[in-house]
Amino acid sequence: MLKAISHIALVVRDPARTAQLFERALGARIARLKQERKGPPETFLFLGSIWFVLVEGESHVSRSDDHIAFSVAEDELEIFAEKLSALGVESQVSRAGTAAKSLYFVDYDNHLFELHTGQLERDLASV
Repeated sequence: MLKAISHIALVVRDPARTAQLFERALGARIARLKQERKGPPETFLFLGSIWFVLVEGESHVSRSDDHIAFSVAEDELEIFAEKLSALGVESQVSRAGTAAKSLYFVDYDNHLFELHTGQLERDLASV
């Protein structure tokens, strides 16, 4: 039986640069930079309680609606938007069908992220 997500791995051209983006904009905690072992170098970090592995390589991600979403408090959205803007990263706030808002942004390798203010139970009840 599945328990939970163990980790999320993303292929990025420059793991240190992407880790720095996540650290400065989202408060990521970098666990280890440039782990050298068999295979490509990897950077390990935590976004919230989720372990991410940034694997160095050629990213072939084209923009799509596939994304990773994090829950945040609504009063934090503007703070995140300001941090992303200061780092030169475009973001867009959109309002879902309910009172929830989302802030979307794309990292340097076209991975789409959402910062969402809704709660799953409330959002499902409104559908």
